[in-house]
Amino acid sequence: MSSTHTTVERAHEHAPRMPFAERVPEFYRAMVRLETAAAKDVDPVLYHLIKIRASQINHCAFCVDMHSKDALAEGESVERIVQLSAWEESRHFYTERELAALALTEAVTVLTDGFVPDEVYALAAAHFEETELARVIAAIVTINAWNRIGVTTRMTPGHYEPGAP
Repeated sequence: MSSTHTTVERAHEHAPRMPFAERVPEFYRAMVRLETAAAKDVDPVLYHLIKIRASQINHCAFCVDMHSKDALAEGESVERIVQLSAWEESRHFYTERELAALALTEAVTVLTDGFVPDEVYALAAAHFEETELARVIAAIVTINAWNRIGVTTRMTPGHYEPGAP
């Protein structure tokens, strides 16, 4: 048996379709301001879970990479991040508030039936007072907007470093 390592060649990394922020800087700055407003007074742990889960649903690899790294840098566990894609089957990793926010995140992100079901909204409303709930909704809406930018312009994952300029 040989002890040499086999080099595995990975698939080609795609390039972004366009430098979006350079093409529409005023819009991009407005999105950054929206992000700042959406994050205001939202528990950072919850905010990361919302951003990662919406990004997973929307297949935004850049945002999954970015927000997972940010969450890890701020002390989130690998286990909770990994389990997010199957949170309904791994509920015991999350608090009841987090579960309510994740259900709302999925309902707002997917809108399969064209609306957010009453029971999903009622569950979230039971765990968040009205202003908190409005902030959670703002967080969900904002990450969905970022995801649409990321997937449309094919932002490339893997190069983001938390805290880097």
